[in-house]
Amino acid sequence: MEENSSTAAAAAMERKHAAMMERLSNRHTARASGKQQDLNSSFASTNSFLSRFAESKQSIESQISEIRSITDPSPKPQLESISLEISDLEKLVAENSYVLPPYEVRTCLNTVAQLKHSLDEATSLIVPKKKFSFKNKTSKKATTTTTATIPDQQNGVVLETNPKSGELGYTELNATASPGFRNRENEALAKEFSGGEFMLSELKGCEVKLKGCLRALFVDNLINSRVYVGAVMGSVLIEGAQGCVFIIASHQIRIHNAKDCDFYLRVRSRPIIEDSNGIRFAPFCLRYEGIEKDLGEACLVEETGDWSNVDDFRWLRAVQSPNWSILPEDHRIRMVDV
Repeated sequence: MEENSSTAAAAAMERKHAAMMERLSNRHTARASGKQQDLNSSFASTNSFLSRFAESKQSIESQISEIRSITDPSPKPQLESISLEISDLEKLVAENSYVLPPYEVRTCLNTVAQLKHSLDEATSLIVPKKKFSFKNKTSKKATTTTTATIPDQQNGVVLETNPKSGELGYTELNATASPGFRNRENEALAKEFSGGEFMLSELKGCEVKLKGCLRALFVDNLINSRVYVGAVMGSVLIEGAQGCVFIIASHQIRIHNAKDCDFYLRVRSRPIIEDSNGIRFAPFCLRYEGIEKDLGEACLVEETGDWSNVDDFRWLRAVQSPNWSILPEDHRIRMVDV
């Protein structure tokens, strides 16, 4: 009796062990199948992206090749169209960077850079360069078609902005001819405007108050300074700033090489930063007698909320750029009255 009981117990244990092994085997098979499906999905997603990228690349290359032989005396629309397609392709890489292998991301970004270079070469061949001039010529036509010019020292040109359309273009200009505050330290600087361009260059420990309505503002190498600007009808270009506070209302702003700066903005388009870090943003908080009139003249009365929609041109990943942030409310400056 005892032997039969022991045999039955052993048989039961074997059945339990066999059932357990079957469950483990089925679970492993299911997991492996799921992983394979994920791999297949990722593979399909990558292949789909690369196919779309290759088609766009081929289309852009074809257009650049065609435009080299263009006879149209005004090729600007074609050039702008190609430039937009390249920008869209760059955004496509950024949006899909989280599902692509790192090698593919690097390869695609290199391709985009090559397309930009090819477009620049084609542009230089078909668009005649303007002669460099130190003279400021005025005419009736220039008065009726107002543009704002901002020097860009890196490229040896200036950004030219039409305040009505907000479009950016490039032309050559003698940047040193613009009026401005230059090479000052630990000074309180103030000026009122009714149009024109202005430059702030090589300022350290200064407080700058610019009232009125400017066409354009260029900022170059400011350290530990505070800049308060009423209204800019065109663009603001900042090239080098450290430990500064800016309170500005403008249609556009582009920030290069800035570090540990706070920007209180009212803008009509997304702020752009490049090669910058420790940048914080908050809404415009400036007032003085007549500021509403100046903001109205520059079409900046309405708060669009674009101050918080920042584009970092050196950060192409899908996640938030670590180079900028929203300034916490309890750390913000209250309304500044100048």
